[in-house]
Amino acid sequence: MPLEAVEARRLYRQVADQLRSLIDSGEYAVGSRLPTERELAEQLKISRPTVREALIALEVEGRVRIRVGSGIYVTEPADAAPAPSAVIEGPFELLRAREFLESAIAEQAARVATRDDVARIDAALVAMENVEHPGEASMVHDRAFHIAIAGCLGNAVLVRVVGELFDQRLNPYFAQLAQYFENPTTWRTALSEHRAVRDAIAARRPKAARDAMRDHLAHSQERFAQNFGAESTAGAPAARKRTARSPAQPGKPKRPSKKEAKSGSARRR
Repeated sequence: MPLEAVEARRLYRQVADQLRSLIDSGEYAVGSRLPTERELAEQLKISRPTVREALIALEVEGRVRIRVGSGIYVTEPADAAPAPSAVIEGPFELLRAREFLESAIAEQAARVATRDDVARIDAALVAMENVEHPGEASMVHDRAFHIAIAGCLGNAVLVRVVGELFDQRLNPYFAQLAQYFENPTTWRTALSEHRAVRDAIAARRPKAARDAMRDHLAHSQERFAQNFGAESTAGAPAARKRTARSPAQPGKPKRPSKKEAKSGSARRR
């Protein structure tokens, strides 16, 4: 029998597979609530972004439903639920790659950008300022902004790579996550971050451009990492149970008040 290639599965897919198996085995029944992100991360000893990517993958499959402020609930699977793809990168994995690559590109852009390059960056930024978000048009102009910065280096390979990484936002996992956290407020915040990148490039400040791009993509990760479960509600019963099982700790004796002391003295008499 010929050997088959061994697939190095991404960690979030391993987590999704494990949770799916627990659901299929009846450990978590349809309609029941899964542990919170924090609890899952602690039990599995992995980061919360990885747990979030796994939960988003399961939601895309139709195995769970995320209700913001309430929790993550098991749902009845659809007859033709899509199988997890081996080639879909997780949203946080993509953003970390972009943070590493595009911060270096912005740094070099600040050294070599021409007036025409800055004009193209400005045109994309103006278009971003005059479009509604979320929406397809806002993504088109956002992509154009990042492509314009990569274009400053005159390297077609870098332009293509930046474009392809940005286009991964269209994968179903990224799109599902974005629908929870992208809104006009986050768009305005992102716009100010884009302006900081543009201003550093136009001022020919390489380090400032690198830091501004890195901060922008790091903040994007933070926006996607906001809690969408019910950490306090769902976690409270478990916390109470742990407290109940904990052995009583010896405390410092409480000194009685003067009134209590006097009352006790009278009872002893």
